[in-house]
Amino acid sequence: MNSPLTPTTVTPERPAERELDRQREAIAALGRELRALVDDTVRTAATPETLHRVAGGVRALKGQLTGRRRAPAEIPEADEFPGGVRMYSPVTGVGSPLAPPLRVTPAEDGLTGQCVLGIAHEGPPGYGHGGISAMLLDELMGRACAATGNPGMTISLTMRYRNPVPLETPLRVFARVTGTEARKIFVTGSITTEEERSAVLVEADGIFVAPDPEVARTLFPALRDTT
Repeated sequence: MNSPLTPTTVTPERPAERELDRQREAIAALGRELRALVDDTVRTAATPETLHRVAGGVRALKGQLTGRRRAPAEIPEADEFPGGVRMYSPVTGVGSPLAPPLRVTPAEDGLTGQCVLGIAHEGPPGYGHGGISAMLLDELMGRACAATGNPGMTISLTMRYRNPVPLETPLRVFARVTGTEARKIFVTGSITTEEERSAVLVEADGIFVAPDPEVARTLFPALRDTT
């Protein structure tokens, strides 16, 4: 323990880091409210008059989002691409009104993701859309590639839907790399509920490929200033 006379070394947070944290906190706060609004929107049985009034209110809110608008290929300032935070990802982004969002953590031999699908992700009544399952697995399987030092892009994703994925139920998504061959990375993935991890609902096999550096620069021109 330091005595009162012993100076303590503290590394101050840089102003740029503080501003980035503030920006991400604000993005996450707006994303959280937007997801709640989307959920209310797809659940409501409000009258047409109410819906028109709410639509007018949303139009008025949109007018408050002033400032420069980023281009489709532009990397948001709050993101770390490749391999880092994606604030607006439709799978993991806490700033996205579409995302569950999936929370990714390391597992013993791969990566695990936890999320809860809402009615906005519904396919058959009461269950998730099959495309949402594919999106969850594609995202986590790609991240599993990067976690092994082999970042790649999807070239094949084979899905097997064994049972429907329930809504409003804690889900567990898992992905692991099973092998590599030249620039190809082979990955498997699955979705279960948190409660019954042995009962696989959806599983997938994927092939990812590490893009050639020149191809990567062509696909992602915004990276040219950082490579």
